[in-house]
Amino acid sequence: MSAEPGKQGISDVRRAARLSVAPMMDWTDRHCRFLHRLLSRETLLYTEMVTAPALVRGGAVHLLDFSPEEHPVALQLGGSEPAELAEAARLGAAAGYDEINLNVGCPSNRVQSGTFGAVLMKQPDQVAECVAAMRAAVDVEVTVKCRIGVDEQEPEEVLPDFLGKVMAAGVRRVSIHARKAWLQGLSPKENRDIPPLDYPLVLRMKRAFPELHVSINGGIASLAQARELLDQGLDGVMIGRAAYHAPTDVLAAADRVIFGQDLPDSDPAEVVARMLPYIEAHLAAGGKLAQVTRHMLGLFAGQPGARLWRRVLSEGAHRPGAGPELVERALAEVAGATPVSA
Repeated sequence: MSAEPGKQGISDVRRAARLSVAPMMDWTDRHCRFLHRLLSRETLLYTEMVTAPALVRGGAVHLLDFSPEEHPVALQLGGSEPAELAEAARLGAAAGYDEINLNVGCPSNRVQSGTFGAVLMKQPDQVAECVAAMRAAVDVEVTVKCRIGVDEQEPEEVLPDFLGKVMAAGVRRVSIHARKAWLQGLSPKENRDIPPLDYPLVLRMKRAFPELHVSINGGIASLAQARELLDQGLDGVMIGRAAYHAPTDVLAAADRVIFGQDLPDSDPAEVVARMLPYIEAHLAAGGKLAQVTRHMLGLFAGQPGARLWRRVLSEGAHRPGAGPELVERALAEVAGATPVSA
């Protein structure tokens, strides 16, 4: 099921980008995004990267499926051929996505072999041509997620040039992972941890390009840290692994802390109850329980009963016939857990 297009205006999505959950392969699928939306009404959510060739040449339009409740939600595309990316962007806009994002940051061998992802940091003119074609094809905003540089590049030199060229092509919003990517010698996992973070460089880019909406990504682990970066003048903060592994810590208070909403923080137990109808519908359509519950394991991270919650779901969700009653049993374990005294 896809949503109808036009749910969010560009200004609404830019506001939502004040906090976003990073696109993460194998993690931010539609089930993960539905869960995250129950925790935060405002935060901008991203798909996993979908390659333009898979959509255009492979006809894999099922990869665009999402639930209407996910808005505001952005589609991240991977590719390097302007006409193909333009067609993929058209498909994404027709499916109802509020934003189309071009991946210029993924360092995996698979995307390097396809000449897209972080390797495109070396080809800013090609990126500019791609985003210009995408913008000409759709009415929704086209954005870019990039690194500060790759390999032996000097970020202080290449990043301003890169940003200037994509801005000249019409891009008005970027997310910058504040680490260099090493295309040889480091695995994708190591590229998320080993290259040093350079937040000051991203802040300097915001000052150098004041009209550009700049979100920062990389190593951000809490709402407090996100708030500090926003207070320093950045337009948005994108959080990845912390939002996945401890979603309640990052997202339950986001609407109040980041967006100024006069709303109570989300209660993870209530979120679980609201997930049950979604799970039932997924199972009725032929899905498996573990496809949803694998994203729910961190809901009670740091709280009494968290270990029992994870154990019940991890051990039982893959068993034949597992259904919502397993989730209810896991939640009962949390409810019955003894709080740790101060």
